Parts: sequence; structure tokens; C-alpha cells
Amino acid sequence: MSTGERGADGAVARDARGVALRGPSLALLSLGSNEFPEKHLCAAVAELRARFGAVAVSPVYRTPAVGFDGPDFLNCASAIRSDLEPQALNDWLHALEDRHGRRRDVPRFSSRTLDVDIVYFDHLVMRGAGSLELPRPELKHAFVLKPLADIAPDFVDPVQGRTLSELWAAHREFAAPPAVEPLAFD
Repeated sequence: MSTGERGADGAVARDARGVALRGPSLALLSLGSNEFPEKHLCAAVAELRARFGAVAVSPVYRTPAVGFDGPDFLNCASAIRSDLEPQALNDWLHALEDRHGRRRDVPRFSSRTLDVDIVYFDHLVMRGAGSLELPRPELKHAFVLKPLADIAPDFVDPVQGRTLSELWAAHREFAAPPAVEPLAFD
């Protein structure tokens, strides 16, 4: 299990491997896939590392599809320090999804090769083009909240004023969290 901390310079994200990220321009991302998920999640993390350097990554969780019948999803969270503003980062992440075969001509609730969303960017609250909404409303789902709480438990949600660990402890699935899926990001 990973640990988090909070310093004078703001939020900190830390994964089980010891990768720690802190300071301004901290973006907390949610990643998911249910079409060749091991391949696409590993490739996405590799591209995030190639573009942004250090990446903290949560454990991976297996969860059923939400809103449609389909294969289970593998979900995780990551933290990066971005030199891009939120809208530019969102556009870059959409291009990442597209490079991995993400289809945008299908219903919103359908299988996908890769889904990468900015859940938090520092403590901004905003909306932008391309379905950019900070914080993301999908935070209500265990498959988004649990991985984020793993890597940034002391991060304070700017709307609710509670840490991610507090939000997770109050979640309806806290007593029965999603199953961990063994997946190593080299």
C-alpha cells in the first residue's frame, strides 16, 4: 500500500515503488481499459513517463463495466507533474487515447481500449472543452476513488474539503473494495 503526505508545497502523491510527486502542476489521472487492458494500460503509463518523467501509479483494480454489458475493466490512477495547462493536458491525453485505438463514434458507455481522465489538477475547479471537468464527477465510483486514495490519500478535494482517504473511508464500497489485479508497470 502506498502512503501520502502533505508538505508546505502542497499535495503529494506517492506509489508503492516509492515514486513521489509534489508541488504545483500535480495532475491526478484515472486510467481504464477493457479491451486488451494489460497492453493499453502499460503502454499508457510508458507514454506518460516518456512525456512527463516520473509517474506515480496505483495498484490496478478489476471492476465490472458500468452503464453497459461488457468485459471487466482494469483501472488505476497515476500522478504526474505537468508542464501543460489543464486544457492542453486534456488534449494530449485525448491524443494518447486515440493513438491506442479509442473510438469516439460509439456510445459513451461502451468498451474502450483506453480511457484517461484528469480527475484533479492542483486544486482547480473548472470546466473546459473536450469534457474537461475538474474535479471529475466519476470520483463517485470506487474504480476512480480507490486508486487515487492509494497514491494521494492526503490530497484535499477542493469541492468537498475532505481528503481522498476520508472520501474513500466514507464510500459505500469501502468494506468490499474492488479486486486488485496483478499488473506491473516496468
